[in-house]
Amino acid sequence: VQLQASGGGLVQAGGSLRLSCAASGRTFSRYTMGWFRQAPGKEREFVAADVWTSFNLYYADSVKGRFTFSRDNAKNTVSLEMNSLKPEDTAVYYCAASRSPVARPTRIDEYDYWGQGTQVTVSS
Repeated sequence: VQLQASGGGLVQAGGSLRLSCAASGRTFSRYTMGWFRQAPGKEREFVAADVWTSFNLYYADSVKGRFTFSRDNAKNTVSLEMNSLKPEDTAVYYCAASRSPVARPTRIDEYDYWGQGTQVTVSS
């Protein structure tokens, strides 16, 4: 599985960005897909995820109500709509995939494939 993330950039606090991740594979609709981020000097952390078997979306508390995860199975893509951005959202954002359902979609070690990351910078 190859993942290609895009859409990062520089935005002022309160602004919006939309990240996209294109995935390879003929069974994309069955992939567990997630977004993670890593700020300078910090560990990579969970942002949002979608497990197709549960029909549930998962969000980190820090982004609930501001970020929206979506999936387009016809295009093999997932997106992360980010609104009301804050300086603390500054990080490299990574999309991740597992080709099977996962029990703990917030955990990094549940994912087998990672994109290259896209930088999001929010200025104050």
